[in-house]
Amino acid sequence: MDKRFDKFVKGKSEEISTRSDAVIYTRVSTKDQADNNASLDTQLKYCKNYAKENNLTVVEYFGGTYESAKNDERKEFQKMLTYVKRSKTIGHVIVYSYDRFSRSGPSGAFISHELKQKGIKVVSATQSVNHSDPSGGFMEGIYHLFSQFDNQLRRNKSMTGMIEKLKQGYWTYMPPTGYDNINHGKTADQHKLVINKKGELLKKAFEWKAEKDWSLVQIEQKLHALGWDIPAKRLSHYFQNPFYCGFLVSSLIPGEMIEGKHPPLVSKSTFLKVHENLTKFGSGYNIVQEVDDLPLKQFVKCDCCGNSMTGYLVKKKGLHYYKCNQIGCKKNRSQKSMHEKFEALLDNFKINPLLADEMEQMMMYVISKKVNDSPNDVKAIQMKIAELKKNLIKIEERFVVGEIDQDLFVKYRDKYKVDIAKFEEQLSEDTITLSNLEKAVKKCLNLASELPSLWRRANYSGKQKIQYLLFPEGIRYNREKDDYRTTRINLLFSGIPDIARLLEGKIKGDLTETDQIPTWVGPLGIEPSTY
Repeated sequence: MDKRFDKFVKGKSEEISTRSDAVIYTRVSTKDQADNNASLDTQLKYCKNYAKENNLTVVEYFGGTYESAKNDERKEFQKMLTYVKRSKTIGHVIVYSYDRFSRSGPSGAFISHELKQKGIKVVSATQSVNHSDPSGGFMEGIYHLFSQFDNQLRRNKSMTGMIEKLKQGYWTYMPPTGYDNINHGKTADQHKLVINKKGELLKKAFEWKAEKDWSLVQIEQKLHALGWDIPAKRLSHYFQNPFYCGFLVSSLIPGEMIEGKHPPLVSKSTFLKVHENLTKFGSGYNIVQEVDDLPLKQFVKCDCCGNSMTGYLVKKKGLHYYKCNQIGCKKNRSQKSMHEKFEALLDNFKINPLLADEMEQMMMYVISKKVNDSPNDVKAIQMKIAELKKNLIKIEERFVVGEIDQDLFVKYRDKYKVDIAKFEEQLSEDTITLSNLEKAVKKCLNLASELPSLWRRANYSGKQKIQYLLFPEGIRYNREKDDYRTTRINLLFSGIPDIARLLEGKIKGDLTETDQIPTWVGPLGIEPSTY
């Protein structure tokens, strides 16, 4: 036939048989496999032999490291795909077996089919498939599906084994801070956890918090002096982990707390006392400073740059000042002026004792209405907690099957746990029951009746408690306006100014219906504890 007619032929001729260039892709699933066995060398040897026996020229190598094939977002894998798709000469991707290429089942089969459309075959050095026959494509698909099925079996077997070991009291993960496993590499029931030097220091930290109720910052400074640099907020995470008093908890055994086989760091009574002290005010995060004359230090933030304000003493004058240390900002103001303005701010929440009974009734009405009108807020938080717990389970599963290494697992596991604790704390704050509401309102009004003078007479710790009780997130100071700006106000106190104004108007004959009381904006605050 005249070749001038070739351009009218539909479809493209099969190039797959004419391409002799190939790439080799090898991988293992975990870092331990990459470091401690010869699997990668074996894979490479078989792939090279396959290329030699089939007269293929290997032009590039990919992988040679650990990458889980549970999904196909692997760096080396994607790098290999990009390379072969751009090449005009590559006809083969050689792998040791099809589960080295992918364990994602249909996804792996689709990628292989997509490459075949570009004239590139995925071939296995140990699994013979005839790509020129329809049954060959079917068999390759079976291999991909079997790889996925095998992966799921392994995961389920691993998860079942972990659950059983946890229920027997054996810790199946890496030991937490303060412990060493001297039988590393063996099964969980053969692990032997011992308390290390950090564990001894952490034990002291528990005792300081339980017996002396030191702040987290004080404990941080004490540990620093003993040679352990640890952020104060990290301590709170340790203090709330029941592992240290002998219990095991895990998302793999939801709703269960198992007595562990490991040696407890502290007694159960010490652990509970620490937790009780942490939850008194602000979950133990209040910053205690050594200068009693500067209680607003760190509590007040600069409205210009958002930095927390610090303080200093002018020795020649014997006067204290608050300041913002941000370069280019440096808003300074005298302690006397800042305190006077803060007392004026507190004065807004002071109530007339003669109006206490009516104030209580109106606050009960408005706050209960606010609580009842906020089911969506609670539901949103509950959904967020559920999502985070689901992510925690996923990250544990990925670690179990070797998809991620230990460092990455620990990083995200701790992050999810901290976020879950934060939202659960917020949920407990937001869920104010009516049975507790009346008691809370009474405490709030008793405190509000003499708020400015009470703050003035209190010591440093007392001032801090009052400050964070009213303004859980602190307040901001605007130097230009020389005044404070509040962000979040405790729900129980936030309505006092409006209700007090309405009651004063009622006394003067300006009647106002209860429903006309403004509903203030902002998230629910915290229920005040006994001061």
